Amino acid sequence: MTAETLRPVSGPPDSSAYVLSVEGISVVLGRRTVLDRVSFTIAPGSFTGLIGTNGAGKTTLLRAILGLLPVSAGRVRFAGDRQSRRNSAIGYVPQKIALEPDMPLRARDLVSLGYDGHRFGVGLRSKERTESVDQMLDAVNATGFANSRIGNLSGGEQQRVMIAHALVSRPQLLLLDEPLANLDISSGREVVDLLARIASEQHISVLLSAHDMNPLLPVMDRVVYLAGGRAASGTTDEVVSAETLSGLYGAPVDVIRTHGRVLVVAGRGSGEILAGSPDPLAGLE
Repeated sequence: MTAETLRPVSGPPDSSAYVLSVEGISVVLGRRTVLDRVSFTIAPGSFTGLIGTNGAGKTTLLRAILGLLPVSAGRVRFAGDRQSRRNSAIGYVPQKIALEPDMPLRARDLVSLGYDGHRFGVGLRSKERTESVDQMLDAVNATGFANSRIGNLSGGEQQRVMIAHALVSRPQLLLLDEPLANLDISSGREVVDLLARIASEQHISVLLSAHDMNPLLPVMDRVVYLAGGRAASGTTDEVVSAETLSGLYGAPVDVIRTHGRVLVVAGRGSGEILAGSPDPLAGLE
């Protein structure tokens, strides 16, 4: 499969109609090319899954979108304009959240920090700020533990608070780096359903990275699949096919659909599970 085949199915990525346009970006770290001419677009209010194995470049891509890493080629545009750092219209939930149990910070305090986190200095208390925090806690179903210490919350509860923290500034685009990685199956489903509802009700675009696409299948509008530094993007049916993924990996790949789940297997007969597929034991409850 040629590079032409791996371009986004959605058309030219330079239209201001898109919330995000990633246009042929490459990122080189040291002497290693982590991303190689990656292109895709995200429409307003859509839910996009960013799928790839560990080390595929998902975090690097998110950091490049945020302007935290320089690109060696290509460009990132937000609503038609070049992206720059400290863009308050983009919310971000990082992969690793280290919160000490004795941290003297309530859930609502952490959310409040996101209200004007793009500005310098400490924000002042205001009725508008308090109302926004309360509304966002309610939106993520976190009102019941709003006054609890953040370090005492479960992983799923902390994830809800971090999502509220990222959303309280009313961004147009929400980036989430492996938010399901440390959650059990039930909590992961709740977070996915929550994000899908927020995307729909508040018309916020969501780009969520994961190594297993199966929890996202019921809500995902489009997928960006990373492998070997390259990406294929489009609908799930367009991208998650033996032909497309074999071209992306540069080797034979089988795509098996069974019981509403997808398995991506490398090398016919090898049995090696690739990105986009669950841990072999993940479906056992």
